[in-house]
Amino acid sequence: MPIAVDIDVMLAKRKMSVGELAERVGITPANLAVLKNGRAKAVRFATLAALCEALDCQPGDLLRWEADGATDGRHDGQLTQQAAEAADG
Repeated sequence: MPIAVDIDVMLAKRKMSVGELAERVGITPANLAVLKNGRAKAVRFATLAALCEALDCQPGDLLRWEADGATDGRHDGQLTQQAAEAADG
């Protein structure tokens, strides 16, 4: 998918759990997981705004465009190296 979702990176930087973020945003942890793992087809601006408010970030910190065919292993449901480094530092 050309749009990559980096919610896991921001969660690690903020040392916040998926459950805590879901509660702050007002969505279910299951729906947040769908978004976080790149399986969502769309996101409402209101949800994006609530995510940004809860994580104290900008939309570009959560979403980025990738050329078709470019992969970096972020869609396998595991914490990325970038997120792991953010959690350590």
